[in-house]
Amino acid sequence: MAELNLEIVTPSKSAFSGEIKSITVPGTKGRFQVLKNHAPIISTFDVGMIKVELPDGKPNHYSTAGGTIEVLDNKVLVLADSIELVAEIDEERALKAKQRAEERLAAKTSDINIARAEAALARAINRISVKEKYNK
Repeated sequence: MAELNLEIVTPSKSAFSGEIKSITVPGTKGRFQVLKNHAPIISTFDVGMIKVELPDGKPNHYSTAGGTIEVLDNKVLVLADSIELVAEIDEERALKAKQRAEERLAAKTSDINIARAEAALARAINRISVKEKYNK
């Protein structure tokens, strides 16, 4: 029985290619799930966790920094700004990134790009959260 065909790519790598049962993404208007025979859609998604259910029922959890998803004819294309499988997340690196972002925000100097520091903090917190919750 054919399922969904998923491809996840970033500017630097192909993160996944193969058949799946479903994918759940953190859409900009709320989480949504794509199953077989889903209506065509193009949507953006935010920093968060992507869950991919494999044909054997096992889930893969990914930390993502946002991107775009396209669904058409049981083919799902995820173009992610960045994405990491939970097992690939370097928690120590994420903790250091969180600390750097918090320090930048606390400094409140005029040369700090607040939006950029807030985005870095959100990405680091997400990576830490996904790692802690789904690392089994």
